[in-house]
Amino acid sequence: MSERRLKIILPIGILLLAIIITVIMVKSRSPVKTRPAADYAPLVRCLVVLPEPHQYIVHTQGTVTPRTETSLVPEVSGRVVAIAESFASGGFFEKGDVLLTIDPRDYELAVVVARSQVAQARVRMEMEKAQAEVARAEWDELGSGQNSPLATRELQVLEATAAFEAAQAALEQAERSLARARIQAPFAGRVRRKTADIGQYITPGVSVATIYAVDYVEVRLPIPDSELAYLDLPIDYRGRNNTQDGPVVHLYAEFAGQLHRWFGRIVRVEGEIDLTSRMVHAVVQVDDPYGEGISDKKLPLAVGMFVEAEVLGRVLEDAIVIPRTAMRGRETVLVVDASNRIIRQKVEPLRISRGEAVIGSGLEPGVRICISPLEVVTDSMRVRAVNVDQPASGESNPPEESP
Repeated sequence: MSERRLKIILPIGILLLAIIITVIMVKSRSPVKTRPAADYAPLVRCLVVLPEPHQYIVHTQGTVTPRTETSLVPEVSGRVVAIAESFASGGFFEKGDVLLTIDPRDYELAVVVARSQVAQARVRMEMEKAQAEVARAEWDELGSGQNSPLATRELQVLEATAAFEAAQAALEQAERSLARARIQAPFAGRVRRKTADIGQYITPGVSVATIYAVDYVEVRLPIPDSELAYLDLPIDYRGRNNTQDGPVVHLYAEFAGQLHRWFGRIVRVEGEIDLTSRMVHAVVQVDDPYGEGISDKKLPLAVGMFVEAEVLGRVLEDAIVIPRTAMRGRETVLVVDASNRIIRQKVEPLRISRGEAVIGSGLEPGVRICISPLEVVTDSMRVRAVNVDQPASGESNPPEESP
């Protein structure tokens, strides 16, 4: 075979071989498997709404203050000779305890002198009475006409009696001054600050300590005008004091890394509305704040502590409560129907707070609402719904305590 033929036949053979191989590969390939179209409907969480009893809760905050705070002021002067062990900043005392003693010797001597003066005045008064009886008898025997008060010594008796009463008053004053040398606690309380100690000379009118009562404390809570409709506050009227019990209040504060809780009750509402904030101030009373069992962790409710407050308000018997995040705007929620399609539903909320929304009308019991955030929502949009079983809001429950 010539070289020319070889150049013609060889390319044709290679082309035929490639065609044969291609045909064999096409014939021997496996059939293509088709996949169903993927469902790109968004996955959302749904909550089935059911009516249930619900109690309104108003959140506020305030600072613990004593119900009575006063300055301890001596009524007599002298040098301090003794103080009680509890007479120190933070010390507790009971009503009638002697907190501070002033040197009583000068006042004891004054009592002795006053008693002597009383005795002398008594002797003079009795002598004048006896002389007056003798003078009246003599006048009856020897005198004639109108008797004279001087002759019968009636005026002398009045003078002696007045002197005796003045001596008694001076004795009482001396005894009171002696008693005031021992400064006693006017109520059960605690020392906030003391400014006198042993050896110091004190004078009347100068404070030696600041003390406050510990039978109960108060917390002044500001309440917005918009929240008053949810509370039954005790309101006083002229000529009639309100005797009803105010709402229960839960107080919370974090101390030493733990959350502590106390309970109190609103006892009164202040008579003015704050001109700046337009808020009403309610006063909460907490009894025995320093008692051992006042807190769930035995922490006293100390004066000056800043606390968060939950005021328990009115109760709705059949309320539909949904999470605040389920609201789209102020009057719209997303309802998921039986075919898992989104429907915009207009509702009428009774109250929208920081964690929940109370719905008055617009939602039927048993419907499902979407509680997942969706960036884009269209009417009748198909979704994949997953029902969740959870409370509508954590607002009605107390905060979780730190471990």
